[in-house]
Amino acid sequence: MADGLLAGGGLGSQTMTPQPERTGWAVEEEPEPLEKGLFQDEDSCSDCSHHDKPGSSLSSFVPEGKTHFPEIFQTSQLLFYERFRAYQDYILADCKASEVREFTAEFLEKVLEPSGWRAVWHTNVFEVLVEVTDVDFAALKAVVRLADPYLCESQVSSFTLECMNELLDLKEHRLPLQELWVVFDDSGAFDQTALAIEHVRFFYQNIWRSWDEEEEDEYDYFVRCVEPRLRLHYDILEDRVPSGLIVDYRNLLSQCEESYRTFLNLRSSLSNCNSDSEQENISMVEGLKLYSEIEQLKQKLKLIENPLLRYVFGYQKNSNIQAKGIRPNGQKVMHVVSSTMMTGLLRSLLRDRLCQEPCKEETEIQFHSDPLSAINACYEGDTVIVCPGHYMVHGTFAIADSIELEGYGLPDDIVIEKRGKGDTFVDCTGVDIKISGIKFIQHDAVEGILIIHRGKTVLENCVLQCETTGVTVRTSAEFLMKNSDLYGAKGAGIEIYPGSKCTLSDNEIHHCKEGILIKDFLDEHYDIPKISMVNNVIHNNEGYGVVLVKPTIFSDLQENVQDETEENRALKIPTSEEAGTAERVDLEELIQCATGKMELYARSTLSEQVEGNCEIVNELVAASTQKGQMKKKRLSELGITQADDNLMSQEMFVSIVGNQFKWNGKGSFGTFLF
Repeated sequence: MADGLLAGGGLGSQTMTPQPERTGWAVEEEPEPLEKGLFQDEDSCSDCSHHDKPGSSLSSFVPEGKTHFPEIFQTSQLLFYERFRAYQDYILADCKASEVREFTAEFLEKVLEPSGWRAVWHTNVFEVLVEVTDVDFAALKAVVRLADPYLCESQVSSFTLECMNELLDLKEHRLPLQELWVVFDDSGAFDQTALAIEHVRFFYQNIWRSWDEEEEDEYDYFVRCVEPRLRLHYDILEDRVPSGLIVDYRNLLSQCEESYRTFLNLRSSLSNCNSDSEQENISMVEGLKLYSEIEQLKQKLKLIENPLLRYVFGYQKNSNIQAKGIRPNGQKVMHVVSSTMMTGLLRSLLRDRLCQEPCKEETEIQFHSDPLSAINACYEGDTVIVCPGHYMVHGTFAIADSIELEGYGLPDDIVIEKRGKGDTFVDCTGVDIKISGIKFIQHDAVEGILIIHRGKTVLENCVLQCETTGVTVRTSAEFLMKNSDLYGAKGAGIEIYPGSKCTLSDNEIHHCKEGILIKDFLDEHYDIPKISMVNNVIHNNEGYGVVLVKPTIFSDLQENVQDETEENRALKIPTSEEAGTAERVDLEELIQCATGKMELYARSTLSEQVEGNCEIVNELVAASTQKGQMKKKRLSELGITQADDNLMSQEMFVSIVGNQFKWNGKGSFGTFLF
């Protein structure tokens, strides 16, 4: 699992994220659980030594190469919970960021053998066998001397014994512990030493950030930083993070590290400058800009590192699919997909779909054995008809042109199942796409089953059996879902981004983590999404039926807009016990006035439907009003004094009518503040 730690031509990785397995070091066997010999239960003896142990509980591996090094302890394949327990319970506990080194030193003093063990000193240039004579715990360094016999392997040039002694003299024979890999000893005497150094090495390579020490010095460093970064590391190892998001994270991390180094250099130069010169003033302005840039990069990193926020905000993937446009000869083709074409099926197709209008001009028909090849062959205006059957696909449906994909029969008879770990199942960027009468099944996915990046996509009479998220409607995209069934998402059934338009009518959304997640107000420059929800049944979801995401700034702003939101308080939702028949009628009329799109429903249905629908409308009214105030404030700051008081007219409000919310774990509606 952690073979990536052996990357970079040697034993350790210089990056914060897993790398391809290093070919120069071979693991002899799979390791057994590795924490047994390092930490005892709380009620056991406080002495961590295991000299009385009959043998080592750790595995070993032999470094491959021309030089025959001795076997090395295999410690890099620890599981998540093993590292989590070590950092939480034994190394860091509740320390501050500024106390990390101190706590680590105290931990090493308890478990590390101070001398008498050998190790391979690994760098990016060479590996050499050394013997440890002492340990400087406070500096996290070991005092070493070259082992006898002299064993060294260089990837660049040969290092003689004299050269290596000179190098050690320059370093005062003191080497960082994280650069040492302990030589295997089957007595078990050095198991804890090997594990302890592995924990230190992993921490400084994958968890620690150079700017952590300057963060707010609070007693929650483990909760704020260590745990989310550790989870992200293992999520990446276990293919639970989209590949594009991993690339984004690494790029952000590199940018932040580079900016932080530049900031430190600039701050150092300012501290050494006593004159009140123009150059100093310019440097101070540059420093402020750098500081602001670093803070923004750190916030983006935290969004990705935090498992909950990573799920809430998702991955802003930009699709690079290029539309083909109209076919060179101007013709539109009808693609027929069938694993086998029988005469009866062909007659039915000719009667029902291919020859409906005898007077119409000739239409070219192409036959395919799988739907993916048909999609890839499409141009603007083509139609794909999928005949009954169970189709297995191993790629992504990248639909960039305006086409129709329809099943010929009932959805349960036309099943398209995706195999293999891919980022997306169906990726839509076309101007006008229609998908109907098909059941999609997704397995081992990293991203959702359907993503609409831009343009309009209509999904009608379909079944979506999801694995991660269900449908994602990106900014500027439009999605219409009718008479469909969506279930099984480990994330949200439908994720709606700001600036998008989403119409949901007569659907079932159930057995997901959340039913519908509205990613509203993530950026004040985006308009609110335009959402219409009519006669949907949202049930048996683990969390809420509908979740609204918004920043805490809107909660803070609410105190300043008490007067403007006074009428919205009238939309406070009565419980079924408190509200009488007359009150329910008044509440329904208020909702109709707020949305401008609602029809009056019979009083008998209000007790079941109004509560959930009203709760959503109530929150959206308040949030939309607050966003209007934010826009006015921005316009005022820009010098535009005549701000439009009717900003709500520019933000088409939603219609939420007749939806039923049943048996959702946390209720029909919730708000997530970030």
